[in-house]
Amino acid sequence: MSIQTAQDSKVKGRNNTAVVIACGVFVASMVGMSYAAVPLYDMFCRVTGYNGTTQRVEQASSVILDRKIRVELDTNMASQLSWGFEAVDRFVEPKIGETVQVNFRITNPSDKVETGRAVFNVTPMAAGAYFNKLECFCFTDLTLKPGETRDMPVVFFVDPDIVDQPETKNLKVITLSYTFYPSDKPQPVAVIKADGKSQNL
Repeated sequence: MSIQTAQDSKVKGRNNTAVVIACGVFVASMVGMSYAAVPLYDMFCRVTGYNGTTQRVEQASSVILDRKIRVELDTNMASQLSWGFEAVDRFVEPKIGETVQVNFRITNPSDKVETGRAVFNVTPMAAGAYFNKLECFCFTDLTLKPGETRDMPVVFFVDPDIVDQPETKNLKVITLSYTFYPSDKPQPVAVIKADGKSQNL
């Protein structure tokens, strides 16, 4: 083999290695971005109110307008959970900027411990940026024992800035909707039976 051929082979080998490394970095980047996409999208929705996502705030509004808005409460349950879920009041009519509390009742009629988490949104979607929650059960997992019933509050206000936007200034009704899904967390207490199947305590 000539010196030139040997040098060409080395250069070709280095080029192939560089291509393999570049492909590996690209694939790893794509995997990382796919895992980051969901939390980043969730953060974007919370900040902007996009897709009807409500805002979480720490302080009530200092401005209350002399104008009411109707807030209707909608409840839903994923088929994987057997819970009963309802709003104690079907709607409220606070003044815009007024802090109000509504209550939801959740019951686990099954004979096992179950854990779920609520996702939420408001419609119309443009109102999401102005629907501010001070307290909500939707930010954490909820575990219910067999037969347990719990009343859960939501404290919120509608931002007075809603009347300054062309798409929401004439809005009369907002619907706050919750849907409970099973939590991804494993059940907190379980035993393995002789047949290898788990059984919740």
